[in-house]
Amino acid sequence: MQFRLPNGEILSLPDAATGADAAAAIGPGLARSALAVKVDGELRDLALPLPADDGRAPELEIVTDRSGEDALWLIRHDAAHVLAESVLELYPGVKISIGPPIEDGFYYDFDFPDGVSLSDSDLGPIEARMREHIAADEPFLREEVSVGDALERFVREGQDYKVELIEDLVRDQGVETVSLYTNGAFTDLCRGPHAPSTKRIRAFKLQSVAGAYWRGDAAKPMLTRVYGTAFFSDQALRDHLERIEQARARDHRKLGRELDLFSFSDLSPGSPFWHPAGQAIWNELSQLWREQNTARGYLEVHTPILYDVELWKQSGHWDKFREHMYFTEVEGRQMGLKPMNCPAHIQIYKTARHSYRDLPIRMAEQGLVHRHEPSGTLHGLLRVRYITQDDAHIFCREDQIEAEVIGCLDFGFYLYDLFGFEPRVELSTRPPKRIGSDEMWDQAEGALHRALQDRGLAYELNEGDGAFYGPKIDLHLTDSIGRSWQLGTVQLDYAMPERFAMTYVGADDAEHRPVMIHRALFGSFERFIGILIEHYAGEFPLWLAPVQAILLPIADRHIEYAEAVRAAIAGAGLRPEVDARSESISRKIRDAELRKIPYMLVVGDREQENEQVSIRRHKQGDEGSTAVAELIEGLRDKVETRSMG
Repeated sequence: MQFRLPNGEILSLPDAATGADAAAAIGPGLARSALAVKVDGELRDLALPLPADDGRAPELEIVTDRSGEDALWLIRHDAAHVLAESVLELYPGVKISIGPPIEDGFYYDFDFPDGVSLSDSDLGPIEARMREHIAADEPFLREEVSVGDALERFVREGQDYKVELIEDLVRDQGVETVSLYTNGAFTDLCRGPHAPSTKRIRAFKLQSVAGAYWRGDAAKPMLTRVYGTAFFSDQALRDHLERIEQARARDHRKLGRELDLFSFSDLSPGSPFWHPAGQAIWNELSQLWREQNTARGYLEVHTPILYDVELWKQSGHWDKFREHMYFTEVEGRQMGLKPMNCPAHIQIYKTARHSYRDLPIRMAEQGLVHRHEPSGTLHGLLRVRYITQDDAHIFCREDQIEAEVIGCLDFGFYLYDLFGFEPRVELSTRPPKRIGSDEMWDQAEGALHRALQDRGLAYELNEGDGAFYGPKIDLHLTDSIGRSWQLGTVQLDYAMPERFAMTYVGADDAEHRPVMIHRALFGSFERFIGILIEHYAGEFPLWLAPVQAILLPIADRHIEYAEAVRAAIAGAGLRPEVDARSESISRKIRDAELRKIPYMLVVGDREQENEQVSIRRHKQGDEGSTAVAELIEGLRDKVETRSMG
């Protein structure tokens, strides 16, 4: 058999050679450090025979602890099995369900006997038992068994969830055999793969206990989910746990309450109520959005939120998206709240006849859409049911596509640079469930490829993750503690103009079909503000801060002067306050620091006499006294330039 290695070399192996044989053939050091192999991108156990050579030399890679996410996936999968093994030993009678690796860790779901419960305080003894199994260097042994033998085994052990999983595999896929993995005395139903033994788990931590419905169905039993994570070094684990602590301190839901930015109510689940401080941030982003859209040739529009369902059937959203929509009946007509703005903008386009000279037409809207997100997935501002998109749609000719896509990307880079973000670019291609012909998709994907190449942008390919109507370029941002967020998107759409019979009159006096570009750069105002809160840990730059300066009179006799200074600052278009409470100046400063107000302006006898203020910056301390006019000029300059300092 022949395989192509990552460096391009061909590796020849005897028939029925295993992944371990391949690693040994390359070198003894690699054989010792190997965890698994990848054949044409598929992760496989070292002990499994490699697939037969089909004459094309499949790509083969040896996975080691330096193989990034693949290696972490393996040891986290291993750790989930060791967790289940330990819980079974410590809690006789527990039933086990599933335990997959997930992003940043793993979990396992358990059904404890009546009267037995688990809390975070119980994780220590489980960790101790897991360490024993890891130190024992228990090999992961795979075997293929008949469905009948597997069912007999798990029925005998009283593992009802495993029985249900096997029965479903038989019903849905017609399987006749299943794979089992054994480590120590523990055997689990599992597709694999696994690393060679438990000792490859070098650093792990159980993190929390939560409830989870079996298979995510509220009609089924509530199980106990234990979360954990695993790494190849103690330092990597410590770094990860430190990032988690930072994330907790920056949690936008916590800071939203502390800074009085927004709230939620059970009367309207998943829908934020914006308080004055939060609305101030929203308004600043709106102003930025409106300024830049106008400068870049976009025309602002505003469209309804309720439409006859025939619109959504014509657009394709009915087939693809209706389980996420809200519906009502109006005078005998079935109506739906819009989940997206694009069909609405198409209606505006179709109200007039357009010439090739009119194109491109760029429409922008702060478009309010509603999507039914299951209650279990709602998460502060990051996952909501009403969404205000910074949406835009460009209707253009074929020869304008690349310039318009590049214009969208340049717009996005400008915005992200304001906030200190460096975008990572990803091109997502046709999904399995889509509308339109393959020729249309070839044309659309080719246009986005060319735009990225013309702009000189490096990008990753995300195959199969395009929108149902067209391919897209997604922009991913990394925040101040290293988390990645997908925000901006530029989507190329040939299908909607076809479905809605959109036309323009070309230079040849014949009708032609325009192309549609969907573009959002914040993604949504709600989610973007949530990300900004966590990115800045609530310490917004001056131009975004809800309260930009607070006047702190030392005594009651200074309040009148403080109010006069506040009025002067407000008259310059800024957002000041006065703390007129009968508290000590140190208490006022402490409270202003907790509110993360950028400028604290102390006024006493000397400041009043000299028409000055004494400046104290958040987290930076005293900066001396300055004239009020000079202060206002400096603040206005920072705000107008949207300075991050």
